[in-house]
This record gives sequence, structure tokens and C-alpha cells, in this order.
Amino acid sequence: MIPELKKTIEQKMQKSIEVLKTDLAKVRTGRAHTGLLDHVQVEYYGSMVPVNQVANVTLIDARTIGVQAWEKPMMQKVEKAIRDSDLGLNPSNQGEIIRVPMPALTEERRRDLIKVVKHEGESAKVAIRNLRRDANGSLKDAAKDKEISEDEERRAQDDVQKLTDRYIAEVDKLLAHKEQELLQI
Repeated sequence: MIPELKKTIEQKMQKSIEVLKTDLAKVRTGRAHTGLLDHVQVEYYGSMVPVNQVANVTLIDARTIGVQAWEKPMMQKVEKAIRDSDLGLNPSNQGEIIRVPMPALTEERRRDLIKVVKHEGESAKVAIRNLRRDANGSLKDAAKDKEISEDEERRAQDDVQKLTDRYIAEVDKLLAHKEQELLQI
């Protein structure tokens, strides 16, 4: 029972880390990367789909993303979707390709983004701590029902705490890396 519980908790904590990485990737730095447009939705024959399903998204240079729609009529729709997104980008349609330049970040905007990053990190930490609480509750219940001894319960709780500490440290490391990335000019 205890090994399965530890394995399940570790998998769920790893999933929290993956979600945090995904969320942090959406916070843009001064550099361009194609993943920035992943959550921009375009209307395509009556349904909303991500840009990368109707166009080829590439990097032209370090500060410019190139978007080339597979169908000519989609160019205006893709351009409008990027412009209307909450990313603050201003695409320019050049016939065959849409150029999306990354505006330079101001110091104030960088500070705001760092606050967003810290909030995302805190949410991940809360999720990890909730998993620890749930695991410890399961261990207490098992000990109360005499499925495991008190010594086994205590050892398992120590192991869960070590797992929690390891994943919280991972969150802190990811946050520190993203802050450094945001502060680079």
C-alpha cells in the first residue's frame, strides 16, 4: 500500500511541475519562440483551432516569428487572431508571410511578468502541498484502520515530506531560471 501511494504522489507532483513548465512557457520574454502562438485560436471553417494547425510557424530571427498560412484566404484570419490575442503583438502581413516582431520589454513590464511568474510558482507549490496533505491523510487512515503500523506511517510521512521538499525545490529552480530570463536585456 505504501509504495503505491508514494508512486502515485510522485507522479502527481511531476504532473504539477509539467503544468508549471507549460504555464511559464506562455510568459513571453524579449526573445521570440514559436510556442508563444500555441494558444492563439483561429476560426477555420466554423471551428476554433490553434494557429499551428492552419499555418507554418517559424522563427525568422531572434526577435521575429514568421507565420505562413497553408491556405491563402486564412492569412487575414490568422493575422487578426494574433493581433486580437492577449499577447500584445502587432503582426504585419507581407502577402506570402505574416511577420510577428517581438516588442522590447520595458522594465515595468518585466517586473509585472515576474509577479505573474511568482504567482504561477506559488500555485504549483500549493498543488504539491495539497498532494502531501492528501497522502498524509491516507497514511493516517491506514494506521487508524490497523493496515499499517505507526512506525510505518511515520517513515512513509517522512518519505512524502522528502518528495515534497524535492519538488518544491524544483519549482524554485524553475522560477529562478524564468526570472533570470525575464531580466535579461
